[in-house]
Amino acid sequence: MDIDAELKQIEQRICTLTSEQFEMPACQNLHSSCKDTMETVVNQALTSSKGGKRLRALLSLLSYDAANSTISSNKSSSENSSENSKENFNRASMIDLACAIEVFQTAALIHDDIIDESSLRRGIPSAYCAFSKVYNNLRIGTGLGIMLGDLLAAESFNIAGNCAKNLKNTQELLLTFSDTQRSVCVGQVLDISIEMMDLDNTELLAQSSLNVFKWKTASYTTISPIKLGFLSAGLDPKLANDLAYSIGEPLGIAFQLADDLLDVVSDPKHTGKPVGGDIREGKRATLLADALQNSNEKDKAYLKKAYTKKHRSSGDVKRIIDIFYKSGAIEKSKKRIKDLWEQSQQALQNSELSEEAKNIMQSIIERFIPEQWRI
Repeated sequence: MDIDAELKQIEQRICTLTSEQFEMPACQNLHSSCKDTMETVVNQALTSSKGGKRLRALLSLLSYDAANSTISSNKSSSENSSENSKENFNRASMIDLACAIEVFQTAALIHDDIIDESSLRRGIPSAYCAFSKVYNNLRIGTGLGIMLGDLLAAESFNIAGNCAKNLKNTQELLLTFSDTQRSVCVGQVLDISIEMMDLDNTELLAQSSLNVFKWKTASYTTISPIKLGFLSAGLDPKLANDLAYSIGEPLGIAFQLADDLLDVVSDPKHTGKPVGGDIREGKRATLLADALQNSNEKDKAYLKKAYTKKHRSSGDVKRIIDIFYKSGAIEKSKKRIKDLWEQSQQALQNSELSEEAKNIMQSIIERFIPEQWRI
């Protein structure tokens, strides 16, 4: 399989689907006084939809291929031959469903940037900041950002609904897509609640952070894409659910841990975000919990003070990263990632998928975790 070709097709289809959604009558029959604003919103929708690794779409699409491989291995050659033309049609619908996941992710990121007051996304101004600049008004920019996120979330469900009817397990697909959006919302609430947590209870902070990763990240980054792909191919719903969780949950949590780690150890040219962006935002996650647990009293007091004030300076960011290294928090995070990766690998290898299907899944899940943290 040519992954680069798949990525190109997904990218083009996302732009097409996003444009089509905003060309619907509901978005066209507007009073002339509103059209300029709506045009600005549509243009920003297309801008916000560009870029990204498209890992969720790829995972869903390749999960579909893997499930089809498993199902085909249990059928006769005559049965497989009669289904080939229909399968090509179904795969086109599966590509659209995979794109719907990415459209929802864009919606979630737009809201996330507002909540976190993040000015950049993928190296360019985040949506609400772009709107604020156009209208020279932060309140209006924030309001339009919220509505753009809502619009894209709704459009993602429209896209999913249109293509699900051409796929297997249609009802389960739509329920899964809906449940995924709900899980992300719950995860965001949990994420906000951690900001009010007592920093003295480091074990609770670490466990709560991992719980957020499960609800807010793993739910739509790995679990749902795998489940949607398996369901679409016609895998038994219970088996699809069990495999999605056993493979996807540890993978998704490891993915978020790796993302947090990249925030403090990577070059911003590669991440599209300034180094220590999570620290500047005051994000309370496992790195902070581990550092608090293993630091001396002086560093512990500094961390508590830094994370309870409204803003952290560049000097704060540098010192906090130094403490993360000195306390062993960086190494502990790497171990967590490796352990979760191995858990996901074991679930895949022990699964009922065919050997070909396991190889297909392996080719995509390796893209979620940097190689140096998998071995």
